[in-house]
Amino acid sequence: MKMKPLSDRVVIKPSPPDDKVQGGIIIPDTAKEKPQKGKVVAVGPGRISDTGEVIPMGIKVGDTVLYGKYSGTEVTVDGEDYLIVRESDILAII
Repeated sequence: MKMKPLSDRVVIKPSPPDDKVQGGIIIPDTAKEKPQKGKVVAVGPGRISDTGEVIPMGIKVGDTVLYGKYSGTEVTVDGEDYLIVRESDILAII
C-alpha cells in the first residue's frame, strides 16, 4: 500500500456491490447502491488528544467494517478505488 493515512483516518477497499438480490433478480449497473462494507487496508497512528497524547486506533488492518453511506473521500490509486474515512465514521466491525 502506497498510502499512509494520517491522524485517525482509515483507508478502506470497498466490497463490490451485489449483482443479484435474494430473489435472483439481476440488478443493472445504474441501479446499484454504493457498498457500505469494506476491508481496512491501512490505518493511521491515531488521534492526538488535547494533552498531546496519541489515542490508539480501535481498528486494525484486515478488519471488515461497515461505514456510513456518504462517508469519507473516494480516491483512486494505481487503478484501485479506495475510501478514506475517519475512525468515527466507521459504524461497526464485522
